[in-house]
Amino acid sequence: MRFILAACLLIANTGTIGWSQTNQQTNSDLTIAPAFNLKGLSGRTARLSDYKGKVVLINLWATWCAPCRMELPELVRLQKKYGGRGLQIVGVTYPDDERTEVLRMSRKLKLNYPVLFGTNKLLEEYQIGEVLPATVIVDRDGKIRDRILGILEPEEFNQLVAPLLEAAEAR
Repeated sequence: MRFILAACLLIANTGTIGWSQTNQQTNSDLTIAPAFNLKGLSGRTARLSDYKGKVVLINLWATWCAPCRMELPELVRLQKKYGGRGLQIVGVTYPDDERTEVLRMSRKLKLNYPVLFGTNKLLEEYQIGEVLPATVIVDRDGKIRDRILGILEPEEFNQLVAPLLEAAEAR
């Protein structure tokens, strides 16, 4: 099943990598991001509320997902570059990933953001389905601004995330 899913993602991702589900609503009509309590690699529990006031990219990935592995170094770069401006990337693994594999990959790629173990409930609440990687953009007010199904492209980051970071600087 993993092989078939990964193969489908690779085939689907040969054209435009990411697919955005942009919310065309006003800020007051946006959906509040569902709260979560998830265990991290360190064994500590993390909550979405821990990142209140930040622009949060919840990136769902799996160790066996080739497009996910391709995307992770770029997320490390984005966290390093924009973390001081209020960006917080939170990696969430697909529910069946083994802790040892996640730890190995996290160390190998020097992930500089929290990595949490996902649940089927989280996938359902965030309306992700089985497309990986997937990124949910949560604004500083805790509202879902967008979902990127596939690799987050630099153009998508510039269009969808950068304005949220700049808006806070203008306040």
